[in-house]
This record gives sequence, structure tokens and C-alpha cells, in this order.
Amino acid sequence: MKILLLGSGELGKEFTIAAQRIGQTVIAVDSYENAPAMQVAHDFEVINMLDGDALDKIVAKHQPDFIVPEIEAIRTERFYDYEKQGITVVPSAKAANFTMNRKAIRDLASKELGLKTAKYRYATTAEELQKGVEAVGMPCVVKPLMSSSGKGQSTIKIQADIEKAWSYAVEGSRGDVVEVIVEAFVKFNSEITLLTVVQNNNPTLFCAPIGHRQERGDYQESWQPARISDKDLYEAQDMAEKVTESLGGAGLFGVEFFLADDGVYFSELSPRPHDTGMVTLAGTQNFNEFELHLRAILSLPIFEITLEKSGASAVILASENSENPSFTGIEKIASLPKTDFRIFGKPTSRPYRRMAVALVNDTLETPIEEVVEKAKKAASLVTVHS
Repeated sequence: MKILLLGSGELGKEFTIAAQRIGQTVIAVDSYENAPAMQVAHDFEVINMLDGDALDKIVAKHQPDFIVPEIEAIRTERFYDYEKQGITVVPSAKAANFTMNRKAIRDLASKELGLKTAKYRYATTAEELQKGVEAVGMPCVVKPLMSSSGKGQSTIKIQADIEKAWSYAVEGSRGDVVEVIVEAFVKFNSEITLLTVVQNNNPTLFCAPIGHRQERGDYQESWQPARISDKDLYEAQDMAEKVTESLGGAGLFGVEFFLADDGVYFSELSPRPHDTGMVTLAGTQNFNEFELHLRAILSLPIFEITLEKSGASAVILASENSENPSFTGIEKIASLPKTDFRIFGKPTSRPYRRMAVALVNDTLETPIEEVVEKAKKAASLVTVHS
């Protein structure tokens, strides 16, 4: 099969490696040359994926069997036409369009499916944001409708934060949609990602829940399994199945939830492997999230997903701008037991850009807090240089 991968970052790279291992052809696409997935793909294209005509041209050129989006900033409305041409959009054109825009997916979850979510409003101007804050109350969270990895996300605690939050959200927005969502702050105890695998001809499966910690709206560590009660897990699985069934198609979805005293809140959904799911590269499961995504796409039956070990991932960030980043401390991290790492191969760096990840596994009996600390310590041994 021929796969056109739209977005070629570190998640796309691992997906491409999984595809290569079972004989698939991948064309990696991104807005810059030498993106991580391009380094391991059969071919690549450099385009602005918000340019619909450019997107049409490479689809016509390569005639893929599958189109697999990896990022948000794509002219996703073109996907409906590609489906009419007989190309499988992963998971579906509807899923890609709804989940690339927080407004569509939030309204689907809250208004159509009746899932519990934080109170929210939308705003297209700073004045509308002011009204939205008044409606949901402070503290509250502001996010661009289209963004990723926490870009443009901030918390409003006092009146003076509103204008700054608007400017930051617009700056961090991806695509050409200038609109934000303002959400009431949920007093949650923890948050999880529930990797949900939707199959074409077999039951939907769930990975063990993944916990994570964020800074600046981006994950810093993730761990599997996360602690969750049986009641909350059943509720999260039920919500995940409802929303993925409504979106249609097959593949792996990263469904995010808040766990609070009054139950489970639906937060967000990604129709593809999730950054917090990189913990599965530590060998926690019989298949990592990229292998699961690929197998579901190709309609290869997945009998079960088994949790084999506990594990944690910790990101390795750049601290400065560089056109030729390098790393020190690799030999230190390599010498640690039950520890691995991935260097993504990004050709440039900037402050807080995710450049690599440390991976640690241990027995299921080992307290997960110990595993997370080992991953953080491993990540701290590596430095990104300009």
C-alpha cells in the first residue's frame, strides 16, 4: 500500500518506521525539508499543506491508497473529495475535519453526544473573549481552535490576563482560523490519555490509560499505567467509544480526559498517535501506538492489547535556537538499565522544542512514581547544543 503522510514530525517518523517494517510505502510531507519522517520514508514532498491546490497536486501525483494526517494545519476540507476518489483518509474525512478544529469536536462531544465537558465559550475578538470569560468564570483556560503541543494556550486568573491571553492564542494558532475557545477550569485530580483503537471488522480496543504532566501546555512526562478507578475507566472507555464511533473510520485515537471528584470530563481528541503515547516505545505493550495505528488502518486484526510492563517517557528539550543542533550525554543515558532514548532528528532547534525523549520500563509491581523519576533523571543527562 502507498501512504501519503501529511506531517512528518517525530510521531510521523515512528509511524513510518512501523510501516516500513511490514512493507508499506510512505511519502512524507511537511512544510520544511529533512523533517524527521522524511529521513526514513521512501519519498518526500515539501509544501504548505494549507494550500489546497498544492495538496491536490501531490495527491494526484502519488495516487496514494491512504492519506494519514499527523498535524492540524492542513486544508482538511479537501479530504471529502479524496474519499470520493476512492482514497482512504485516516481515520476518515469527517474525523480529520472535526478534530483539527476544537470547536467541531467540542460541540460534537458536548451538544450531540452529551458527554461531560468543562463549561466553554468561543471568541473571535478580544471583546468576545472578555464576554466568554465572564460567562465561564475565572480561572479559565484559553486555547486557539487550531493548534498543537500547547501552542497559544494560557490560563486567565485575573482581568489583566485577558488581553495577553488573546494575543498569545492568536500568535500560537495554526492555520487561518482566528478563533479561540475559553474553558472553565476543571478542578481535576489527574488527566489521562486513553489510546483507543478502532478496527474495521473487529471490536474497539483500549490501551492501559496513560498519565502525563504538562508545562506551557505541552507534555513533559508520561507514564503507563496511570492510576484510575474501575468506575472512571469504564466511564472514559464508554465516552471514547461513543465519540470515535461518531467520527467514523479506523485507526488509533488519543482521547484525553480530566479525572475529577465528580467524575470524568472529556477534554480533547487526536485522530492519530498521541505525543504522550510515546511511552509505549518503552515496551509497555505488545504493540506500540504506531504499530496499532498502522494495523488498524490496514485492517490487520488486532486480537488484544496487553500491558507487559510499566513505563515512563520524559522529553528532552532545546534551550536555544540552532541551525545545527547536537547532543551530549548520550553515552550516559545509554549506560542506564531498562532505559532507552529516541533522538528525533529535527534539523533545527528553538527554546522548548522537543528534540528527543528518554524511555524507561520496569515491572508492573514497581511504583509508577519511581519509574517516572528514573525517566526524568535519564532525560536530564542529555543536553541539546547549538
